[in-house]
Amino acid sequence: MAYNLAELKTRMQKSITSLRDELAGLRTGRASASLLEPVMVEAYGSRTPLSQLATVTVPEPRMLSVQVWDRSLAMVVEKAIRDSGLGLNPMGEGQVIRVPLPELNEERRRDLSKVAHNYAEAARVAVRHIRRDGMDTLKKAEKDGDLSQDDARVQADLVQKATDAAVTEIDQVVAAKEAEIMQV
Repeated sequence: MAYNLAELKTRMQKSITSLRDELAGLRTGRASASLLEPVMVEAYGSRTPLSQLATVTVPEPRMLSVQVWDRSLAMVVEKAIRDSGLGLNPMGEGQVIRVPLPELNEERRRDLSKVAHNYAEAARVAVRHIRRDGMDTLKKAEKDGDLSQDDARVQADLVQKATDAAVTEIDQVVAAKEAEIMQV
């Protein structure tokens, strides 16, 4: 495997993007359509993501509206949202399901904050693994004589700087999400 700093940076950015996606699913005080992304519905003989069966909109800051495309699935979708473990209590009104978001108490906010930190730590570990892959490639290239010792050291510094930048960005993303979670 040839050393490529741009590829390492791209892989690190993918880890950060993945973290942002995971954090988007964490419930805060405000409604977000991405809140229902993990919901799977038993429809047409298989488990199907809710996004393939309905449109989720945010008509009010503390309310989600789920417009089910197939009327016969409305009850199944409502049950899937209720059983999703998100602590939501949907109310069916024909093809439209309204999902009010209850207030978060202090204990639940702290729990969500811990979950956000766990996601961030997993992203940091992924970035460190990418760093290790880059360093291993540099050491192998140096050992094989493809790269001088000075060039290897310069490249290793660049890999470390990219890693530090990615970890800093992860810390900023999780700090922003934590502030959003703790906001009353």
